[in-house]
Amino acid sequence: MTDTDDAHPIVIAGGGIGGLTAALALQRQGHEIVILERAREISEVGAGLQLSPNACSVLSGLGILEDLEPFAYAPDGLRIWSANSGHQLARVELGKFIHERHGNPFWVIHRADLQRVLLERVKETHGISLRLSCEVRDLTASPYDHLVCIYRENDETGNLSCKALIGADGVWSKTRRHVPGHRNARFSGQVAYRATVPMDQVDPKFARDTGLWLHKDSHLVHYPIRGGRELNIVALAKEDWSDETWSAEADKDAVLRVFKDWPAETRNLLNTPNQWLKWALCSVDASGPWTHGHIALMGDAAHAMLPFMAQGAAMAIEDAAILAKHLPQDVANISSALRSFERDRKPRAAHVQGISHGNAKTFHFSGPMALARDTVLRLTKPKRLAERFDRIYGWTPDQ
Repeated sequence: MTDTDDAHPIVIAGGGIGGLTAALALQRQGHEIVILERAREISEVGAGLQLSPNACSVLSGLGILEDLEPFAYAPDGLRIWSANSGHQLARVELGKFIHERHGNPFWVIHRADLQRVLLERVKETHGISLRLSCEVRDLTASPYDHLVCIYRENDETGNLSCKALIGADGVWSKTRRHVPGHRNARFSGQVAYRATVPMDQVDPKFARDTGLWLHKDSHLVHYPIRGGRELNIVALAKEDWSDETWSAEADKDAVLRVFKDWPAETRNLLNTPNQWLKWALCSVDASGPWTHGHIALMGDAAHAMLPFMAQGAAMAIEDAAILAKHLPQDVANISSALRSFERDRKPRAAHVQGISHGNAKTFHFSGPMALARDTVLRLTKPKRLAERFDRIYGWTPDQ
């Protein structure tokens, strides 16, 4: 009696951006894919995100970029402001300059729009099955060197034999417990408040480009989404609150208290949304193990990072492309292929994670350190500031 790899799917735990992208990339390699998503429906988690050229290079290869374009916005630049003085410190050139430099656009987009486009493509792709209200509960080994996923679906237990399990189930991954030696997510001591508002309700100043405001122990980011029809607002500050949720309701007065010393124009902006949500910023150390036998972690499950380089979604999208690259249809040794994926991806994920951690400190400087930072920003030309991101934005799956 035999049991071949071709007879079994690759199971992906998690139907978020990383899991959906991985499903499309792996299906292109000839694999059957089953996505197990514990939610009853795949819906928006979070608000805006940035799709830099490195992420767009993957989405372009999957034939998805054109479908996203109506929902995306390409800012001409990133304007950096002092939240102490209210003055602009610097501008980072984006738009046409970045597109020509790296061959792909720099977009800002609503997370729900990206997720919806990916989901629509998954549903219309033969060879990918999506199961909702379904969660992997345990794993056992089969006598044929495969995994058997024991899952819970709509209050019923079942099992599914698979050639590999890919944990794309986020920062609070349940798959991670099956990878010995990997640590759980760690709270950063910072919280992000987020909201979106129609663009016609805000000062035109905030509709131009992407904005980054710097202050002691806090900062503010805003940028257009939904093709420029809405403004995404993210306000970040130190706070001792670490609930495991992306969508806790926040009181507007509480937000305004946190930013009470900020310029009037930014406080007016923060006063505009009727609803605020907040989430605790957590990270997962990228240097920990990502794989164990036929199990591999990707995206936030492997290396959740703080949003201070806006690369969380991009790193998951990159992971999906490189995972598929290491798993061709005729792959002979799944465990070895997954270890190669980990070796390939870990240095880059750790590098970007390190930049994010560094920015978390730099953005929140005060006193002489803030003065030195601001001086450097004022003296650096817009294109030169953009060139600092070459190593991140210039990445493609073919490297």
